[in-house]
Amino acid sequence: MKALLFAFMLCATLARADVPAELEAREAGLAAQLRCVVCQNQTVSESNAPLAADMRREIRAQLQAGRSDADVVAFFEQRYGAFVHYTPPLRPSTWLLWAGPFVGAAAGLAALIAVLRRRGRQPVAAPLSAVDKARAERLLNEEALR
Repeated sequence: MKALLFAFMLCATLARADVPAELEAREAGLAAQLRCVVCQNQTVSESNAPLAADMRREIRAQLQAGRSDADVVAFFEQRYGAFVHYTPPLRPSTWLLWAGPFVGAAAGLAALIAVLRRRGRQPVAAPLSAVDKARAERLLNEEALR
């Protein structure tokens, strides 16, 4: 069993040895740009899902066929939609993704300022008169005796 595993690892290493370093770097860069459509919170390079392995193989095959990085990304975008980008491109359809956090933060800050201003405009309660203090003490003493 160990010999079979060793032979498999050796074959995998030899198969990767003929891949030029530049091609391997491009493959790694593209795999880091694309989202695993199964995991959704990982890039293709980080994911261990079988589909991510298939995507990495497809990236390698397309790069070996001489396609550019943009062509490979366009292939996956056509197949899976704009969602496949790990960092979505700035387009009219993704403006909400890019501007949403800033708009939300600005709205929260505006609400906080409005609440603080409203609180500052409220009149300060007048201190208790001597009659009110005596009444409050009497009520507290009655409550304590019960």
